[in-house]
Amino acid sequence: MKISKIAQILDARIIGSDNIDIVKVSSIELPIENSILLVKKEKMLEKINYEKLTLLIDDSTAKNICPESALVVDYDINIALSKISKIFSYSSKFSTEKNGCYIADNVDIGVNVEIGNNVVIEDNVRIGDRVKISHNVVIGHHTVIGNDVDIDSGTVIGSEGFGNVKDNNIWHHIHHMGNVVIGDKVFIGANCCIDRGTIDNTIIENGVIIDNLVHIAHNVTIGENTAIAAKVGIAGSSHIGKRNMIGGMVGIVDHITTSDDVIISATSTVNKDIMEPGTYTGIMPISKHSSWKRIAFWITKLDKIVKRFNIKKI
Repeated sequence: MKISKIAQILDARIIGSDNIDIVKVSSIELPIENSILLVKKEKMLEKINYEKLTLLIDDSTAKNICPESALVVDYDINIALSKISKIFSYSSKFSTEKNGCYIADNVDIGVNVEIGNNVVIEDNVRIGDRVKISHNVVIGHHTVIGNDVDIDSGTVIGSEGFGNVKDNNIWHHIHHMGNVVIGDKVFIGANCCIDRGTIDNTIIENGVIIDNLVHIAHNVTIGENTAIAAKVGIAGSSHIGKRNMIGGMVGIVDHITTSDDVIISATSTVNKDIMEPGTYTGIMPISKHSSWKRIAFWITKLDKIVKRFNIKKI
């Protein structure tokens, strides 16, 4: 799309030529020529050569840098991302058939692939060899699936991620333009949800095994040969290392990184990076409710106790 058209949609002013063809939105990790790069902080630009990129910036940033090409907005840069994501997101065509499978346009399916009943495969999906797709699975557009992958019933791969920005108490959805890329020898259990990336891809590496009812959010990377038990939730942009073992009902907040060879005990909450191998637990042992109430009461008083007795904080 011409930059002049994008500027009109964003209500932005143009620095440089108004005749550039923009092919996509880039991230700071994977900048691509003739793309738009969202710049929230000037220090982002210290790491890359942005001469062949069009920057999406606000007025305050524009005062301090001199890009060859830029779109400048006078409002929240995240709102601009919401608008531009809609331009470059992909809209699938859906079948009106009510029974059986639906396989959309430009789908590439390898050899010895088994497909169950009521499966939906959207446009531009690539599926490798010896893949088994069970009943009622939905595979979103542009998903890439490797060889020897097993996907159990009811799972949705490539669903829209939960990315939103708030403006005057109104939520604006950021349309997700990335894909889901799944490696070889991956097992995905029943009723899992794996969201597509916002700009770059959500990645499940080789040998990963995933139990039922697991949610993997946008832009998450799961390292090879990691095992994830049921009811785990991994929030956006987290990077799980290789050979991790994640117990049932673990919750991992956004932008978390774990090293290789980490074990996380069931029902733990992970709210900080884990940078060394080992076993980690983030829960209190179960006890009788009457005992737990007393423990919980004293937990809320710990800060006052520290101050009262001038205990040195760790």
